[in-house]
Amino acid sequence: MGDIFLELKDIHKSFGGVQALRGVDLTIRSGEIHCLAGENGSGKSTLIKVISGAHHPTKGEIFIEGSRIPRLNPIDAIAHGIQVIYQDFAVFPNLTVAENIALNRAVTTGAKWMNWENARKLALDAMEQIGAKMDPDLLVENLSVANRQMVAICRTIINEAKLLILDEPTASLTANEVDKLNAILRRLKNKGIAVMIVNHKVDEIFEIAERLTILRNGEKISTGLVGEYDRKRFVRDLTGRELLSSGYVPLPSDEEIFRVEHLGRKGAFEDVSFTLRKGDVLGITGLLDSGRGQIGDALFGIAPADSGKIYLHGEEISIRSTEDAVKQKIAYVPEDRLTQGLFLDRSIQDNTIAASIKKYFRSGRLDESAMYQETAEWIDRIGCVAPSPEPAVRTLSGGNAQKIVIAKWLNMNPALIILNGPTNGVDVGAKFDIHKILHNLAAQGIGVILISDDLSELIQNCNSILIMKDRRMSSLIQAAEVNETRLAGMLSE
Repeated sequence: MGDIFLELKDIHKSFGGVQALRGVDLTIRSGEIHCLAGENGSGKSTLIKVISGAHHPTKGEIFIEGSRIPRLNPIDAIAHGIQVIYQDFAVFPNLTVAENIALNRAVTTGAKWMNWENARKLALDAMEQIGAKMDPDLLVENLSVANRQMVAICRTIINEAKLLILDEPTASLTANEVDKLNAILRRLKNKGIAVMIVNHKVDEIFEIAERLTILRNGEKISTGLVGEYDRKRFVRDLTGRELLSSGYVPLPSDEEIFRVEHLGRKGAFEDVSFTLRKGDVLGITGLLDSGRGQIGDALFGIAPADSGKIYLHGEEISIRSTEDAVKQKIAYVPEDRLTQGLFLDRSIQDNTIAASIKKYFRSGRLDESAMYQETAEWIDRIGCVAPSPEPAVRTLSGGNAQKIVIAKWLNMNPALIILNGPTNGVDVGAKFDIHKILHNLAAQGIGVILISDDLSELIQNCNSILIMKDRRMSSLIQAAEVNETRLAGMLSE
C-alpha cells in the first residue's frame, strides 16, 4: 500500500436534529482496496457524500494527499481525482459506449464539439487498461448490468481517478461477474489507484478487500486489516449482535403441502417436478437465464405454466392468474420489491393490509382500528424498525421494506409462500431476521420456496435445493450434502 491519499478526522454530520455521522475517522491509502461496511442507516452514504463534496461536514477535517481542504465541493473532489460510481452508474443509455466514456472528458476540457474518432480511441484505451471487451459503438441500453458498470469504471480511468468509490457494486451481478469485477479492481490497485468499496456481504469483502472500516449508527466501530477479522467479529461489529447461522434441518414429516409434476412453460422452463412437505424449505437456483425465476412467476400466475400439474394439500389446482394463486392462498415475494412488491408512497399500514383488505370490511366500511392494530402487531412480530404503521414505506431501509413485503403476504395466512431473492440488497442483520422468519413459517406448516443465486443462503436455509440448467431441472439435492464450492461447480459443470 502506498502513501495516505485521503484522511478524515472527527467527521460529524447532522441534518436538523438527526446526527448521521458522529466523530468518524477514515484513512485511505493509494493502491489499496478498502471496504466501508455497515447496515442500512449506519452512515455509509452520508460519508461517501462528504468525501465527494456533496455534503459539507458539520464538524471535522478533510485531508487529500496531505493538504487540508477547508471546504470540499464536488468539482474540487473530481479535480483531486475522487470519483464515485453509484448503483445506477449514471450512464446514458441512448449513447454509445465510446460516447459515455468520453463525454466527461469533453465537458471538463470545455470542448464544444465531440471528436468521434478521439472518443473511440479513448474508450478503447480505457477498456484495454481494465481488461474489458465491449463494442465501443454499441448503445449502452443494449449492455448487461455488468458491462454498464465497466463503462462507468472506464469513464473514471480517463478522468485520472486517484480514488474510486463504488457503492454496492455487486448488488446486481452474478458470481462470475463479481469475479471479473474483482480482477478489474485489482488492476486499478496495481496502477496505484485507491479503491473503496461500500459493501456488507461478508464473503465478497474477505475476497477482495485489504482493509476494512465498519460503521454503525453513524459511528466508526472498528477498522483494520481484513485478516484481523473473522466472520463472527465482522457480524458482531456490523450489527452489535451475535448472529449464529447453522444449516436448516426441519423436523421429519410425511405431510405433503405442495407438489408439481412435469411443470413447464414454453420458452421459459420445462419438466420441473418436486414435492414440498411440512417443515421443508425448498431452494431453487441456477445461473442467469436458467429458468429459476420463471418458476416462481408460473406458480403465482404471473406467467402461467402451460404444461404439468400442481397439487396443494393433495388436491390438483389450476393457476392461470395471480387471482387464482391468491385464492389458493399462494403468496409471492418478487425479486424487485420496489416496483413489484410495494406501494412506496403509501403507508406501512396500507402495504401490510394490501393483499388481505377484504377481511377488514365491517358492514361495508373498513375497520381502520383493526388495520392499524394488526399492522402494529406485524411490525413487532417480524422485527421491522418503524415508529408506527403511519410513515410511507419508502422511508424504511431496504431490509425493513422487505419485511413489510413478507408481512403483507403473511397477513393473508398463506398455505405456500414463494420468495425470489428475498435478501438481495439487505444488510446482514436484516438478512438473518428474514431467514429466521422463513424457518418459523416452515415450522408452522407453511410451504416455503426460496429462489436465490446466493449459494450460502441456500445451503444455510434450505433442506433441499433444485438446480436449474438450460431452463430444465438438472437435479434435486440435499443442502447438507454440499458446500458452496461444490454447489457452484454443479451450476456451471
